[in-house]
Amino acid sequence: MIAAARHRRKLKRGALKGNDFKITLRGFSGDPQVLEQRLQAIAAAGVPSYFGPQRFGRDAGNLRTALAWFSDGVAPTDRWQRGFALSAARAAIFNSVVARRVSDGTWNRLLPGEIVNLDGSGSVFVAEAVDAALEERCAGLDIHPTGPLWGRESDRPVPALEAEVVAHHDVLARGLSKAGLEAERRALRIRVDRLAWAIEGEVVQLRFRLFRGAFATAVLHELLENAFAQDTPEAEE
Repeated sequence: MIAAARHRRKLKRGALKGNDFKITLRGFSGDPQVLEQRLQAIAAAGVPSYFGPQRFGRDAGNLRTALAWFSDGVAPTDRWQRGFALSAARAAIFNSVVARRVSDGTWNRLLPGEIVNLDGSGSVFVAEAVDAALEERCAGLDIHPTGPLWGRESDRPVPALEAEVVAHHDVLARGLSKAGLEAERRALRIRVDRLAWAIEGEVVQLRFRLFRGAFATAVLHELLENAFAQDTPEAEE
C-alpha cells in the first residue's frame, strides 16, 4: 500500500523525477483520424525538446533583460532576475539549435561525433561513430542527441552545426561565457510516457508523463498551431 501526506520540507533540486499532465483541448475541428495518427507518432518517437515560452517571460522580457545586460555590461541588481535572464539566454540558443535540427530532419537521430544523452538521466557520452547498435537504441528512445546549454568554453569541441547557429547569437553566447556558467548538454528530444487520449467531438483529452525539465507546451506545439503563447524568441542582435 502506498500512502501520501503533506509535509513542510522543500523538494531538493533534482528530487522531482517527472510530472503527470492532464490537458483538455476544446474547439477541435480537425480530422480525428489524422490527430490519432499524430498522437501515435508522438507516443512512439517523442517530440523536439523546445523550452516553452514561459522560460522567456512575458513578451520575452527575460531574454530582453539578458540582451541588455550582455550588451551594456550592467547586470540586474536582483539575483532572481539575473537567474531568469541567464536561463532565457541559454534557452534561446538551445531552441535555435533544436529548430535547425528539426529543419534538417536530424533532431531524432544521431550524427557522427554526437554528444549523446542517456534517457532520463544527465549522463552523456560522445558517439565518435554511429553504428547499428546506437541507431537502434536511439530509435527505441534509450538515448537521444543533445544540444548545448551554453556556458564558458570547455575542452570539448563545438559541433560545426552548433557553432554556425551560435554565431547568430554572439551577444548571448559571449555573455553566458563571461557569466561563468558551466557548459551543459540537454536532450533534443522528449520521451512522452503513458500518452493516452480521448477525442469526443470538439473536445480532446490528453494524459501523459514527462521527465523533469521537459515542457508540456513542447508536446502541444506538435499538435496545435498556436500552442506557444508567443513564437520562440530570437535574439535581437
